[in-house]
Amino acid sequence: MPAPPHDGPRPPGRSGDAAPVRPAPIVGAGRGEPGAAVSRPGGVLRTAAACLGPGTAPAGSEGFRGTAGPARICPLDERRPRHGGRMTAAERAARRIAGAPPDGPDGPSGHALAAALRDTGLLADCEALAHHPADPRDLVHALAVIGRASLSAGRILEGHVNAVKLLHLHGGPLEPIRDGKLHGIWGADGPAPVRIENGVLRGQKLFCSGSDVLDRIIVTARQGDRPQLLLFTRDQLADRLFPDEWQVSGMRATASGRCDLDGLAVADAVPLGQPGDYLTEPHFHGGVWRYAAVHLGGMRALMSITAEQLQVRGQADAPLQAMRLHRMVTACETARLWLEQAACAVERPEATAADAETAILARLKTAEEAATVLSLADQALGAASFATRHPADRIRRDLNFYLRQADPDGLAMGSLARTLADQALRARWIG
Repeated sequence: MPAPPHDGPRPPGRSGDAAPVRPAPIVGAGRGEPGAAVSRPGGVLRTAAACLGPGTAPAGSEGFRGTAGPARICPLDERRPRHGGRMTAAERAARRIAGAPPDGPDGPSGHALAAALRDTGLLADCEALAHHPADPRDLVHALAVIGRASLSAGRILEGHVNAVKLLHLHGGPLEPIRDGKLHGIWGADGPAPVRIENGVLRGQKLFCSGSDVLDRIIVTARQGDRPQLLLFTRDQLADRLFPDEWQVSGMRATASGRCDLDGLAVADAVPLGQPGDYLTEPHFHGGVWRYAAVHLGGMRALMSITAEQLQVRGQADAPLQAMRLHRMVTACETARLWLEQAACAVERPEATAADAETAILARLKTAEEAATVLSLADQALGAASFATRHPADRIRRDLNFYLRQADPDGLAMGSLARTLADQALRARWIG
């Protein structure tokens, strides 16, 4: 709802509670155009695109030494165009998503998002990108770029990456990936966890992201007290999917409804690995950095919108507003540095279980910085940004919801307990 008009000139630095401002074309999330510099007293605050380009970091950043020896950390001060300056598949997909018509209940539908990921070649590219890529920062970049264009699209892509990695790890079929089939993994159970009884599945899955668009689905099912990974095709689950049950305020385009697996024969699935293999580190908790990279994309989108609208309002040179924007820049950059460190730590053949702690810390730190960005955007943009058609509105709802995945408190407590109990981890993180 637009805020009431104010009387007289606005005091410097007051939160933006003006009437909604129609965004300029540069605001388009995921496009990555550099905007004009934002001025502030005593200097210039560079725009989000300038400060947060891929591969940037303070000069002299060095690799860290993990518990199993030096991790292969890429130089973070290297400024280089990706792929010789050509647009990556992720960047092409992000541009298409940003221009997609709002054919869904809350922006572009899951079908439009999936088509953008598939038609630009990004889904097929994940065969090489998802597991031990030549440069793990390329995967960080891809997830963040798609997340900036649409957090729902980023969630669908991250599920695809997760599933493709599991296929690599456990000898699953890779040809469908090359054909552009959209994969995902569903691990969240209903009140009774999905289990295997006499060769038949019992139970239901919840939070089945992409339930309206996935082509191939990995599910977890308990074999005794250990999870077994099972791969199904969409046709096998066609009458068991309920995407319309997803009635929430954020991440609506993910259609993360319910899947009823009760009575499905295990023999109809392709088993991946042995019971319990799914929990092997650093591939289980060690993968949480990936969805945090999607969060980073949403953070950058909010920052870009904030910078643009402050400039349009003529408030960018107000000291308090400039301070807010500067803090948003440092929040995004802090998250990026943590995420690139995590990716380079776990996405290498010699990574160990202890390296998963880096990914957990990166995920938790990104959530902290995301909360900061959300708060600062609200303060800077004011009541106007809560209008339902404001460009910040859906990002705010989606990011607040997405940050709740998955059990962050339990993740933090488990990581701390392991760090305190392990001498090498304690030396690495506490000293």
